Amino acid sequence: MTFQQVFGYEPAVRYSAPGRVNLIGEHTDYNDGYVLPFAIDRRTTSDIAPREDRVIRVASSFDPEGGPVSLSLDELEPARMAGWSAYVFGIAWALREQAGADLSDRTGFDVFIDSDVPVGAGLSSSAAIECGVALAFTDLWELGLDRKTLARVGQYSENHAVGAPTGIMDQSASLLGEQDAVVFLDCRTLDTAVVDLALEANGLEILVVDTRVEHAHATGGYKARRDSCEKGAEVLGVPALRDVSVDDLPRAQELLDDETFRRVRHIVTEDQRVLDTVRTLREQGPRAIGSLLVASHESMRDDFEISVPELDLAVSTAVEHGAVGARMTGGGFGGAAIALVDREARDRIAAAVTTAFASAGYREPTVFTVHAAQGARRDA
Repeated sequence: MTFQQVFGYEPAVRYSAPGRVNLIGEHTDYNDGYVLPFAIDRRTTSDIAPREDRVIRVASSFDPEGGPVSLSLDELEPARMAGWSAYVFGIAWALREQAGADLSDRTGFDVFIDSDVPVGAGLSSSAAIECGVALAFTDLWELGLDRKTLARVGQYSENHAVGAPTGIMDQSASLLGEQDAVVFLDCRTLDTAVVDLALEANGLEILVVDTRVEHAHATGGYKARRDSCEKGAEVLGVPALRDVSVDDLPRAQELLDDETFRRVRHIVTEDQRVLDTVRTLREQGPRAIGSLLVASHESMRDDFEISVPELDLAVSTAVEHGAVGARMTGGGFGGAAIALVDREARDRIAAAVTTAFASAGYREPTVFTVHAAQGARRDA
């Protein structure tokens, strides 16, 4: 299905935005902490044409209903949005509500979404939609908003229009990513730095193992973890867990119940691992970060309890067969794991993971490589 097949004419312009892989720094974003994602070479495209009225019509290649969903700019409210189209309508609403854009004299668009970012794999297919649409609407409406503002718009939309309590990491990676580099993001100040990954020069690749165990951020597990983090910060008397150091953990253990303490310990140690990874990449290069990736996975498995057996098997099998390091990535409760592997070992490690899944009776995973890529852009 194409824009022309749905709307009966050719689009005026195409924008695209990438999914993301988080190298390290999981669930730290909504705790005002540090993250280290990169944009990937899997993208969502938005084919768009302006309309003469104030209606936005949205369709996509992955909508089983096929036909467009319509909403007027005069009716932009979360209660009127449902399903995947909320990721598009929500951006228009958030541009008005969060960024203060005046849409009173704007006309609408026809929008067609297509994507090769796997849905449900933890690679943020949702942020890819949001960021491509946000950049397109900003350009076409001539709003003059910078990319850091658009990241906040995307997060606001996902939190309040879609109803998923996510942080700002995914949108930042999708908008700010660069070739063969990671985005070091301070989620409190929104300061960013681009850090070279240098995988090509070191003969390394990132292997993604999509377990095909789907997750949904808007449902219970993610929210429960966020609630635990807020509870921990309140008891410890800090604005956010970003303000708790590793040296503070003994005191935290005295004050918190066991579950809340383990949630807090993951966030605090994960923040430190992000800082250690940035320093290690700069000083020693990517081959030296393997133990940090593994420690991150163990923390998510044992302290934050967001892994699943399929993710654990992917990580352990990759490491056993020679990966530099591996960890689950994304919000958890399914999705994908990543492994940092030598290029010549990629196929062997991928085959070992697939075989291990078959032996365990799990659904066959989808295994592929990704490369750090450019963020959201106008393509044509």
